[in-house]
Amino acid sequence: MAQDDAPAGRLSPPKWLTAGMRPQPAAVPWAAVARAAVALAAPLAVGLAAGRPAYGALVSMGALSAVIGDTADAYRMRVFNIAVPQLFGAVGVALGTLVFGREWAAVAVLTLVALVSGMISSIGSVASVSGLLLLLNAVVGAGLPMPHPWWKAPLLLLAGGAVVLLLTLFAWPLRGGLPERAAVADSYRAVAAFVRAAGTPEHDERRLAVTRSLNASYDLLLAHRTRRHGRSPGLAHLIARLNALIPVVEAASAAKLRPARLGPLPEAYPAAVLTLADAVERGRTAAAPAPGDDPAGLLALPAPTGPSERALDQALRYAAAVGAEPGPADAAVPDRLGRPAAPGERARRTARAALLSGASWRYGLRLALCIGLAQALVSVLPVPRSYWVALTVTFVLKPDFGSVFSRAVLRAFGTALGLLIAIPVLAEVPRGWWDVPTVAVLAALIPAFSAKGYAFQTAAITPVILLLSDLLNHEGFGLVLPRLYDSLIGCGIALLAGYLCWPESWHTRIGDRLADAVADASAYVALAFSGAPGRDQPSRPRRRRRLYRDLSAVRSEFQRALTEPPPTGTRAAAWWPLVIAVERVVEATTATRVRIEHGVPAPSPQEVAAIADDLAALAEALRTGAPLPAAPKDATADDVLAPLRREVRAACAIASPVLG
Repeated sequence: MAQDDAPAGRLSPPKWLTAGMRPQPAAVPWAAVARAAVALAAPLAVGLAAGRPAYGALVSMGALSAVIGDTADAYRMRVFNIAVPQLFGAVGVALGTLVFGREWAAVAVLTLVALVSGMISSIGSVASVSGLLLLLNAVVGAGLPMPHPWWKAPLLLLAGGAVVLLLTLFAWPLRGGLPERAAVADSYRAVAAFVRAAGTPEHDERRLAVTRSLNASYDLLLAHRTRRHGRSPGLAHLIARLNALIPVVEAASAAKLRPARLGPLPEAYPAAVLTLADAVERGRTAAAPAPGDDPAGLLALPAPTGPSERALDQALRYAAAVGAEPGPADAAVPDRLGRPAAPGERARRTARAALLSGASWRYGLRLALCIGLAQALVSVLPVPRSYWVALTVTFVLKPDFGSVFSRAVLRAFGTALGLLIAIPVLAEVPRGWWDVPTVAVLAALIPAFSAKGYAFQTAAITPVILLLSDLLNHEGFGLVLPRLYDSLIGCGIALLAGYLCWPESWHTRIGDRLADAVADASAYVALAFSGAPGRDQPSRPRRRRRLYRDLSAVRSEFQRALTEPPPTGTRAAAWWPLVIAVERVVEATTATRVRIEHGVPAPSPQEVAAIADDLAALAEALRTGAPLPAAPKDATADDVLAPLRREVRAACAIASPVLG
């Protein structure tokens, strides 16, 4: 039997090719499902009732773009995430409409729009979606007949976005502030699980969950604060509660170093964090503490038995005290991430970075080349209005959305699935009022399938776009097979002109980022042990948070690289353990510093400098590919830096065989 199974195993496709074809476990977002069904079907019904089905289809297309882009949680962020991309989309369809039917003018305009779209993608997530809609709608406007005059199509698309925005904000008066509180409460719960996992095999996994949760919470609250300029007392108190969570995270890292003979941490510690999480989510504040009492009146903590427990006890009581009634005291809570710059200054920085960044120009040129080729191909081949080729390139080659190779494969797979859904719809459903319930059902699948992965999102979007575009060009069932061919052509252009012809070395794309993270870890080691114990420098927690965020970005880059074909995927797999090792070095640095602040003797500056030098040497080796120098010395059992030395030595041991 084993021999019979072997050939099947050898003939099965590799995991890097099929990883995205398996649906991810995710709950169905029922509110988003209902919103998508109403937002796309209602405009179509109004258009049919008014005798203008094409107008209704355009409004539904605008709603479709807004449904796809509605990914934020907080209501103010959702306004921003929907409204700004819709404006760019309106500009795009206006440009496309102006060159409709003018083949070579369309090639030139769409190529220029693609360059701009690719360049602004590096600014941020909202700019990325805005660039996507700018190019996407320009392609649609250049490929489908739009109502005259030219300004009607942009207004109709904006109306669709407005429908989604109104439906999204319908519950704002009743639920305002709830997403922000829920995000901070989720961070507290992630920290509670991290505290409970101290010293267990789940520790690293829980640490990653804490990093992701804190990143999301800070992004949400600081983006909100940038627009409100810190004038909201409730928001200031919520940020103070989130800042107060950082010492708990640091103390939980130190708890990993507790002697094994003491056993696991008492359950009272994670239970206390969960109590604070419930208070945050319900919007409750703790009673003001009496002198010498438990600050929250809620925490039943045991007497500390060592430096790690003393740190955790102090951090929890501090977090409970911050949870007391908000007031002027919030201004005294350390802001561990720093106030964001004013919106105008942030806009100038990001625009300057996009214009002067080599990566930004490189991404823009790749996208422009592929769109230009796709549009030129459509202009010379006898395929009428085959905008789907450029549309496919737009989705596949969006440079900040992940691996081009895997997205091309998943796009082809998802399009095939979507066409299987579209075939009976276009063949059997008569055009007219039957389109309204059909669109409602198909639109409801988009949020449900999007959570399952990119291929399944493509499968859900494909039949909706086909049905709406059929209301504009009236090709019916005859456009099913051409759209499949167009998708395959678009994927081929993206792979050849956007992937194989741009041989960016793996080392430059990922290895240098990892080397930068190791160099930052070296600087963090030097900073962490500078100054007198007990006197925390304001820059230290900010440096640590920034370093963890950078490591999260590196981890994401590696996870994308793992889906690439060899040799990129193979190299990424070989380096993957080093990413984890560097994260452990940073955590060990924080944990050791916390223990020193609570009673453990501090190391000498020479010992700290030696570890920082070892990490700097590792970073240089990663950049140049040179062999590492002599391994760092072994740690002694009574050395306060022993845990950190072990992690640095492990990182060097992982890198040495690959660097050779």
